[in-house]
Amino acid sequence: MFNGRLDDKGRVKVAAQLQKYLDSLPEKKFFVTSMNRRTAAIYPIATWRATEEFFDNYSENPQYAEDVFFTATKLGSEVEMDGQGRILFNSDLRKEVKLDGELHLYWYKGHVEVLTDEVFRERDQSAAVNADTALGVLRKAGLK
Repeated sequence: MFNGRLDDKGRVKVAAQLQKYLDSLPEKKFFVTSMNRRTAAIYPIATWRATEEFFDNYSENPQYAEDVFFTATKLGSEVEMDGQGRILFNSDLRKEVKLDGELHLYWYKGHVEVLTDEVFRERDQSAAVNADTALGVLRKAGLK
């Protein structure tokens, strides 16, 4: 988990450990977006392409897929990390997700989740309440 804040141009400085990993990827482009209008995400472009394929092939509830993809496309933009390890969030995304304060970033399932402080506190509280139950279920499923 890394803390961050957008600078006056809408860029977040990626922590050195995460920057090193992102620099090691074969493609240097990212898709920065939100799918739920509450959190943002930084997808390596290859991961984003796989996500697009998921939407193309998802047939269980096509309206959900179209709605979520619409939001991601509306708020998203393709960017590159600059030489100082900063990634730009476009103004529509910043406004919609309210990315104007403390941010919390972490790697999850092939992308970087970006949480506002409010969402971070909500998730932290939920994780604390459900910790024992969740861990028990996951251990039964094979978590070591």
